Amino acid sequence: MPTVNMVQPSLENETSVLVFTLSGLNETMENRFVFFSFTVLFYPLMVFCNVTVLFTIISYKKLHEPMYLFICNLCVNGLFGTAGFYPKFMYDLLSYDHVISYVGCMIQIFVIYSSALCDFSTLTVMAYDRYVAICRPLEYHSVMTSQRLLQCILFCWLTPFLCVSVAVMLVARLTLCGSTVEKLYCEIWAVAKLSCFSTTLNNVFGYIVILAYFGHAVLIFCSYIHLAKKCRKSIEGRNKFIQTCVPHLLSLINVTTASLFDVLYSRYGSKNLPQGVRNFMALEFLLMPPILNPLIYGLNLKTVRQQIIRLFFKKQVGISE
Repeated sequence: MPTVNMVQPSLENETSVLVFTLSGLNETMENRFVFFSFTVLFYPLMVFCNVTVLFTIISYKKLHEPMYLFICNLCVNGLFGTAGFYPKFMYDLLSYDHVISYVGCMIQIFVIYSSALCDFSTLTVMAYDRYVAICRPLEYHSVMTSQRLLQCILFCWLTPFLCVSVAVMLVARLTLCGSTVEKLYCEIWAVAKLSCFSTTLNNVFGYIVILAYFGHAVLIFCSYIHLAKKCRKSIEGRNKFIQTCVPHLLSLINVTTASLFDVLYSRYGSKNLPQGVRNFMALEFLLMPPILNPLIYGLNLKTVRQQIIRLFFKKQVGISE
């Protein structure tokens, strides 16, 4: 069945796009039922893992501490971001026409990329929380008040929303000369490439956002080098660092690597690579962080792990830090 590109002519060599065609699955349609079966198994598992950690922390009062509430924020964000991709992706795997409306494309861009930035923001405030807990333990509760916690959570969401909203508006102002997005989902760089005119402003803003958020990652790594030096002086400090900071570092490495894959592929990806490899690089930040984050915290943090066991097996497990 031929793919339909719905565009309305406006000026010579320009088009008013009503519907985008997603071409990422074109060369792998013979395996679409395999991909669909994998996705049907993976997506509910990802939702289950995030909801389990989320419910465990909310339902157990001893876990109502800033660190655990930030973990909740990571889980909510994982559910939010993947909801912008997986339902549409599964529909496309069963369809011959891989299309998305212009408005739907802008919404998908907003959801997916604000979620990616929210991961970095959340990991940044978690690093600040660990710094205060380890370096200023006697002041912890006076610093990490309910008001400060609320400010941190608002920072995690409002800053990414603002950045991505501006990016979406910059893309929406462009006059497009095509309607084929060469990815599995609407991606901001791929849409900007369809512009009939210069996208310099889009590129400059995009690089500013990328540098700012990868700067978050550098700041976090530097703070943990400082914490590691401080914690090595005592056995108690080392144990505290391993228990609460190592899972955070693993999550940061996971998110940073996945996002780096997407940025490098979007900006410098070669069409000479096999379609499957290109698709994996485009999806890495939608595949790995949402499933690994709840597993990292659910399995590594003893308090959360024991409460999950208690939740499912109804055993009276003593919960202790």
